[in-house]
Amino acid sequence: MIKKTSDLPLYAILLFFLSSLTFASTKHSIDYEFFKQLIADQSPKTGVHVLEKGEESLISRAWLADNARETIEVQYFIWSTDNIGILAAEALLRAAKRGVKVRVIVDDLLIDAPDESLLALAKHPNVQIKIYNPKHSVGTPLHKRILNMLTSFRSFNQRMHDKTFIVDGVAAITGGRNMADEYYDFDHKFNFRDRDVLLLGNAVTQMRDSFERFWQRPISVSIENLYDGIGIMQKNVNVDDKQIEAIYQELHQYANDKANYAPEVRSAVENIPNYFPALVKELEWCKVDIINDIPGKNDATFSLSGGGQSTEALATLIQSAKNSVVMQTPYLILTDEAKSLFKALIQRGVNIKINTNSLASTDNLQAFSGYKNQRQELLELGIEIYEYKSLPNVQAELMSRQSNASNIKPIFSLHAKSMVIDDKVVYIGTFNLDPRSVNLNTETGAIIYSEKIAKQVLQQISIDMLPDNSWNTAIEKPDKQNSLWKRSKTLFWQLMPIEPLL
Repeated sequence: MIKKTSDLPLYAILLFFLSSLTFASTKHSIDYEFFKQLIADQSPKTGVHVLEKGEESLISRAWLADNARETIEVQYFIWSTDNIGILAAEALLRAAKRGVKVRVIVDDLLIDAPDESLLALAKHPNVQIKIYNPKHSVGTPLHKRILNMLTSFRSFNQRMHDKTFIVDGVAAITGGRNMADEYYDFDHKFNFRDRDVLLLGNAVTQMRDSFERFWQRPISVSIENLYDGIGIMQKNVNVDDKQIEAIYQELHQYANDKANYAPEVRSAVENIPNYFPALVKELEWCKVDIINDIPGKNDATFSLSGGGQSTEALATLIQSAKNSVVMQTPYLILTDEAKSLFKALIQRGVNIKINTNSLASTDNLQAFSGYKNQRQELLELGIEIYEYKSLPNVQAELMSRQSNASNIKPIFSLHAKSMVIDDKVVYIGTFNLDPRSVNLNTETGAIIYSEKIAKQVLQQISIDMLPDNSWNTAIEKPDKQNSLWKRSKTLFWQLMPIEPLL
């Protein structure tokens, strides 16, 4: 189950964060009556706190998991078997062992956990795991995967891109981060500059309603049903009680191994029980709308188009702009409808700025090729585009812990999906500006009606667009910062007819 790492001291920071929270939750936890009363006093508003740093976002998830009393409901596009993924699974297992009902939905495409480990976790009486649209990996032999691609191409390419973490129906986190090292600044070679938002109160109910829709639809399939081995089209996987206990013990031992904990890490963790309660007291209370898609995205059966509820909601939000639209998106491939929308805004005098990845920082060469095909057209429309550098100066601030630990800086790639309208309204979620988010992937996110939060996010995006952190593509040529080989590979993908899938 456990993926080994070649450099444990850095990862020990993460291990200590999560395994120490058991002590924190029993000795210093806030009574949930405090939360309930706070929410009741502020109803129907929602408490909001933006999580800019991966470490802060990780601590918030861990604290909530270890303080959950009744339920934890989780949706993720990616759940890796690296340090983050393993420790997150162990935290949920500990919660289940103390009686918390845990439900997890994970998209099928990029899940890489061993079959036996997935089944063992699902066998716990307080844990239920479902796989969204299982046509690629879980329980699917190679011959069935090929058949799925040939007979249902659209469905084969449709993914659940939602990322939600909901505890007791009281608190929730959503945004760009998946469950993998690189989303929390713990990878040694490549990390994402991302953004999440912590929510308390009314909006959490909306998120929970969406989770329930996904849970109830047939497109989300229980792990046990994927491993029952009926016919040649399905794997037959079984685990006995002895294997289950061994897998559980391995998870617990991994999370409790303190061999590599640095003294300064121990000191920092001692403040975690005080950190989260203090954060809660500083929440901004305001109106928040959760936007999301229905399971399956839309009713299209064969075409790669169709739109979705999140697409319509964000288009309406953008159309409302009177002065400015500022966005961050890792991938920038506009549909014809989006181009028309932006063109109409610019003709009305609305200023549009977009921060996206450069060739140097992107994690997806195919997506960048689609953007490169459009880049000149978008600039001629009047959109200001700033391409993120792979080693921006802001990395030292956002990853201060890791930058102090090593002289070798990992590549920093933009992954935040956010927009600010007229300095008053902000969206934080999972939606990329590309055809896949528009038509194929289910998406979610929070529209936050607060000038304070909007200006806070705008300030962070503005910092990311400074010359030390991004190239202004109107006056610079960022592609030239890359090797001829990388530019040649990009050219190859530019010639491929893959835009609807990007």
